Amino acid sequence: MIWRLSNRADPHALMLADRHYSRQKPGTRQFVAPGGCIVLLSVCGRALWVSLRQRIVKHAWPGAWACALFRNEGAGLASDLIAQALAATRSIGGNPPPAGVITFVDPDMVRRKRDPGLCFLRAGFRVVGATRKGLIVLQMPALQVPAPIAPLGQQFTFGGAA
Repeated sequence: MIWRLSNRADPHALMLADRHYSRQKPGTRQFVAPGGCIVLLSVCGRALWVSLRQRIVKHAWPGAWACALFRNEGAGLASDLIAQALAATRSIGGNPPPAGVITFVDPDMVRRKRDPGLCFLRAGFRVVGATRKGLIVLQMPALQVPAPIAPLGQQFTFGGAA
């Protein structure tokens, strides 16, 4: 497992979060939106993942876990990191909700490529729509979320792992 359990105010994770395009207020102490979250930092400190159970939902996938932030600055193959992060999230959060896992990709903010979100697509997500603001919505169905694997530092499950 490449991931270790972190938190929404970890100063090492904050540095990565501040360099992600979705960061609304770089420099503030906490970098995760309200709601239940699982923050994972790679052991080498070069990748960050945030799974979020959203409180306020303004999209067509209510109940889904959301990948609120993924940043990889050389920790390994992104699609492998995503699969491991999903396994770690499942280890902590239990079985995924029926809506599975979603993420939003801003095609204007990622490196120019034919398929924005390609690392998510390679990890098993599929394009399921777009928001009014032009974000691409990617989803992994609940039945395809990898089996649970505990991240480093996990001492117990909350809500029952699969």
